[in-house]
Amino acid sequence: MKNIINIAVVGLGQVGIYLLNELNTKKKDIELKTGKKINVVAVSAKNIKKKRQFKVNNKIFFKNPLEIFNKKKVDILFEAIGLADGISKKVVETALKKKIHVITPNKALISKHGNYLAKIAELNNVNLEFEASVAGGIPILRTIKEGLATNKISKVYGILNGTTNYILSEMESSNQSFKDVLKKAQKLGYAEPGNPKFDLNGFDAFAKVRILSALAFNSKISKHKCLMEGIEKIELKDIKIANQLDLRIKLLGISELKNNQLFETVHPCLVSKKSYIGNVTGVMNAVITEGKPVGESILQGEGAGPGPTSSALLSDLLSILRGNIKNPLGVSVSKLKLLKNYNINNYVNSLYLRFEVKDKPGVLSQITNRLAKYKISVKRLIQTPDKKNNKATIIIITHKTSELNCSNCLSIFKSNKNILKPPALIRLLG
Repeated sequence: MKNIINIAVVGLGQVGIYLLNELNTKKKDIELKTGKKINVVAVSAKNIKKKRQFKVNNKIFFKNPLEIFNKKKVDILFEAIGLADGISKKVVETALKKKIHVITPNKALISKHGNYLAKIAELNNVNLEFEASVAGGIPILRTIKEGLATNKISKVYGILNGTTNYILSEMESSNQSFKDVLKKAQKLGYAEPGNPKFDLNGFDAFAKVRILSALAFNSKISKHKCLMEGIEKIELKDIKIANQLDLRIKLLGISELKNNQLFETVHPCLVSKKSYIGNVTGVMNAVITEGKPVGESILQGEGAGPGPTSSALLSDLLSILRGNIKNPLGVSVSKLKLLKNYNINNYVNSLYLRFEVKDKPGVLSQITNRLAKYKISVKRLIQTPDKKNNKATIIIITHKTSELNCSNCLSIFKSNKNILKPPALIRLLG
């Protein structure tokens, strides 16, 4: 690799502009560590006039990022637009075909098109790096690809979304509703001000699960339909009850090999307050791997925000500048396994069920009889009457049962007039 490296940054949102500033201020540090001089020769965004945190050199600004390829000689391109398709995909695809290394934090793009883009990178002997796509500043992908390379990993799971972890932690500590805490998260920049649904509905964490699976199990990024639930239905009531039970609610992403079949899911879990994962709060992420011979490994750090993301992007840059040309998904795409999908109906958990009911005789037995019919046995039961409103809250913790029993059972309660709204359901971890 030559000594002066030309760089383009496409997308100047929160992450892109912060990264651009880092590239400009850390040139000497990068040269000291790699022996290479970097030179930002092109930047691109929709709007040149938009107010940004750091100054942009208008002389190297391109409204259309595809023009960069015709007008500038680029060695490494950062894509920070963040779309799963469209211009994001076009820019990355074009760069790789032109033998330009690509670095991106775009988990939506990688989880959807990673197999295809990795193949193009391999054919052109360039890097496609995406450390920043999973868990912000935590070097989890590099740890799996390099540090744990000879281990047989059987499970990767953890808190993969800082926004939802902040909301759940803040609801518990401030005693405020989901709606109020979401507004606070948006003000602080932890949640998208316009539409935060991809964080809240589990999609963001699920895209990361798919990337982790591919690297951990040397498999193609899966396209299987899987169980994905977010935190929109979690009420302050559930957080308070969990607290009384010495439990906390966390949104977990889980990827596991079960009978050599791939099981991937994202959903809220009740975890013990004494567990490691139960004490990861705020915008922190934590990823736990289980493998042989290493056993359990835990990595924790900030998962959201331009700072941690830029840290991971610069780590990828230094890897390329040191001459590390490697397969994007750890092994060659042609050697990646295509794993069968684990049947979600066989997924087994204890359940937390919350029923809001009319306070009258026989309602509890109606519920427990239905549960018994679907082979769901009760482990613990708490009944709290609200005499003033002639209502009651019934909390049931079940013994372990299958996902099939769980979904069948809940659909039955829809027709019961004594149950005032659909029951709340949260799975227990382990």
